[in-house]
Amino acid sequence: MTKSLVTAVIGLSMLTLTACGTMTGAGVGAAGGAAIGYGTGYGIGKGALIGTGVGAAAGAIYDIYTYNSK
Repeated sequence: MTKSLVTAVIGLSMLTLTACGTMTGAGVGAAGGAAIGYGTGYGIGKGALIGTGVGAAAGAIYDIYTYNSK
């Protein structure tokens, strides 16, 4: 139990340190998608799911772009 918990914490720490744009993009995309889904009547869950995917992809592209421009 302790070993898996430590592994999970280390993995998440490395992900947040190396993929900040991806994580931020996913969070912002989920919130934006949920709001748009609610406003259009499409559904909060579906909007958040689509927004998460789009935001994560945009964040990953941003991370790649900023890493390569240094």
